[in-house]
This record gives sequence, C-alpha cells and structure tokens, in this order.
Amino acid sequence: MTEEWGAILVVDDDPDMREMVYDMLKDRGHQVTTAASGDEALRRLSEGEYGAVLTDLRMKGMQGTELLTEVKRLYPDVGVILITAFGSVETAVEAMKHGASDYVTKPVKKDELVRVVERVIREASLRREVSWLRKEVHKEYSFHQILGKSKAIQAVFDLIRRVADSPTNVLITGESGTGKELVAKAIHYNSDRKEAPFIPVNCAAIPEQLLESELFGHMRGSFTDAKADKRGLFEEAQKGTLFLDEISELPLMLQAKILRAIQEKEIRRVGANKPVPVDVRIIAATNLNLAEEVKAKRFRDDLYYRLNVIELRLPPLRERREDIPLLVDAFLKKCADARSKTVKGVSESALAMLIDYGWPGNVRELENVIERAVTLSRGEKVTPDDLPPAVQGARGDRRVLDEAAEKTLPLHEIEKEYIKKILEKTGGNKYQAAHALGIDRKTLYRKLAEIEGTPHPEE
Repeated sequence: MTEEWGAILVVDDDPDMREMVYDMLKDRGHQVTTAASGDEALRRLSEGEYGAVLTDLRMKGMQGTELLTEVKRLYPDVGVILITAFGSVETAVEAMKHGASDYVTKPVKKDELVRVVERVIREASLRREVSWLRKEVHKEYSFHQILGKSKAIQAVFDLIRRVADSPTNVLITGESGTGKELVAKAIHYNSDRKEAPFIPVNCAAIPEQLLESELFGHMRGSFTDAKADKRGLFEEAQKGTLFLDEISELPLMLQAKILRAIQEKEIRRVGANKPVPVDVRIIAATNLNLAEEVKAKRFRDDLYYRLNVIELRLPPLRERREDIPLLVDAFLKKCADARSKTVKGVSESALAMLIDYGWPGNVRELENVIERAVTLSRGEKVTPDDLPPAVQGARGDRRVLDEAAEKTLPLHEIEKEYIKKILEKTGGNKYQAAHALGIDRKTLYRKLAEIEGTPHPEE
C-alpha cells in the first residue's frame, strides 16, 4: 500500500472531533487531510488520490449519507466509513447496504478506528489494482492491438466491431499463426461480457480421457483420481466467453456433449445426476476446413452449424504483405525493450527479404524471426545476416520470377524452376514442399515426374 493510495480524508463539522480523529490516524503514520463539510470534502477528493473517507453521519448542510452517495458515484474505488452516535447505528447499517464500507460509533476508540480504517484502505487499494488490471487487459486486447492497415485486416476489424456485443457464437478460421486467439480476446474484451472470464481451451493439447472432465467438471469419486468435486471450464467461464481452439480435434463423443451444452444452456459434470445451468458465449477456432471435416464424418454437422453462425476468416500474412513493415516495427520495439538492446530498425535489404518471404507460419513466425534477429544483431539495425536462411533465400525466389519475366519464359518453365527452388529449401522433403506450394503430394509427384521425364511414382 503506497502512501498516495492510502491517504485518508476526515470529514466532520465539529473541529474538536476532526482534530482528535486526525491525531489518532496521524500517529499511525497515515497521510490525513480534513474537511469541515461535505462540499469541502468533494473539493478535496477532486484534488488528490484517497483510499478512504471517514465522515460524520450528521453534519450541517450535506449529511454523511449524501456525501456517501456522491463519493460512490464519483469515486467508486474509495472506501467510505461513517462515524455515528449509538442511537444512529441503524442508519449507518442501512447506509452500508448502499455502499458504505463500515462504520464506527462514538465515542471513537483508537484501536477500533485504526483497525477499520486500515482494512478499508487495503480493500480500496485492491479495488484500484483490479480496475487498473482490467483497463490494461482491455487495452491489450482491443482490436487496435491487431496491427494492420490492409483491406484484409480492416475487414476483420469491422467484423469484430459488429459481432462483439452479439450473443452469437463465432467460428474463427485461418492458418496456424494468424492470431485466432488474439481475435477471440478482442471480441470478448470489446463485448458486454468483458468483466466476466475469458477461458481459452486448446482442444488438441489436453488428452482425450481428461478433456471431458476439464470442460464439464466432475464429482468426487466419479473416477479413480477424482478426490474432490471440480468445476469444469464451462462453469469457470460463466457469464463470459469459452474459447475452443483447435475445435476440429474434439472427439465425436465430446462434440455431442458440447452441442447439448449450447442447445440446452446447461452441462452435467462427470458422475453428476443434476445439470448445471451455464451462460457462456462460445468462440471456436480451427485451421482446418470444417465443412470438409463434416463431409468426411470427422465433425458433427449439427455442431458445425451451431458454431458457424458467423465465420471470421483471418487472412494469411502473404495476403497482406503491406502490413509486414508495421508488424516488424512493433515486434522490433517489443523484443528490443525486453532484451534492453538498442536495435532501432531494419535495413532496406533485410526488410525486402521479410516482405518477399512466404510466411507459412504467418504472424507468429514473423515475431519469432524478429526475436531471433534482435538477439543476434550486433548493430542498431537488423541486417540480412541476422535473418534465418529460409528468409534470406526469399529474395532469391523473387529473382527467379524477375529473371523469368525478363526472358519471357513459358509458364511451365517458371513452375519447374520454382518447384526446384522449394525442394532445395525443404532439403528434398516432398511433404513440406507440397505444403509450401499449396498442393497435395500426388500432384507434386506428378509434376516432378514431368520435370524429370520419368514415370509417375505411386505414393
């Protein structure tokens, strides 16, 4: 508790009472200010930071209960303690129902006064800390923190604004590393559920046999290690948002239970007889095509339609290259500050390589590359030598196209050269090469057979 946040304002129209309370608190080392009326108290409050207001209940002009109402309206984190005569205790108790933190009776006893005031100051300090943390969280996950000025990312911002306050379920789709959890948090923290929990669940990271218990909770004795009742993540997210990342990895049995939770707005803990009502907004995310998963019978169509009320597709970084310089600057500053390094920028040649690279890992990969570059950099600017070999080679890939255009080579020749280049970069790994080229392995094998003039190998 700092002195500033623990300051106390004593309000009483009786100068002897003001002085006595002032001395009691000053003796304990507190910062104390006094006011002779409610109006003066409000002026004092506007001029500084206070943890508590200690006010007489009955005063000339503004009464203590009126001052309480104004303090709670203007300064909700400040605790208010009423000083009352024995005959007015009922009034003080009633005032506590309207926001007073506590009361003390006359004649005031020093030990009781100090104990009550210091508790109220601690509570006020905690309230301020919570308020500050909430503001920081809201700022951190404002959609303005999703950097970009491209049309593709601006369309994402627009959709976040439109869906944030809706109770509708949202399905976020996009490749790995595009920032799906960040967007889910932006939706939550810009919604009317922002004061309630945001609970993320990576459905692929929790073993299947534990996932049901994690999501829905369990009762004591429902299985071998269930030594106590446990709330599930649906209950933890009550009134808030449950973010189901990698939703495609859910086992079919759990898909049915989640569908029921969405439809009935209730869940049943493992081993429980009675359901528990839940009020939870679901935001799901996947890097797969769920419609294709439905066709392949790996994902329930009824759950798919429940989740996919609104689809928010995140563009891969290669579709918004104009955002790369902005992202590079942000990650550079973040990493340089974290490592106390004086790296202030990126050379033109290094930036050109960063823009030309294909970014299969998207924004997450870009952040990792910048972190690596800042760590390795010896000067004030990141140079090509600070970048990974794959990124350095991106400029060479672009030169292949530039030279092909200069020579007006036919399309099949350009394709041949590009496939060779990608195979070089993947060390001959055909699976990785096919992924980077955006084609399946059979297609890659066929194209390689055409290039080499050999029969098409069976996969």
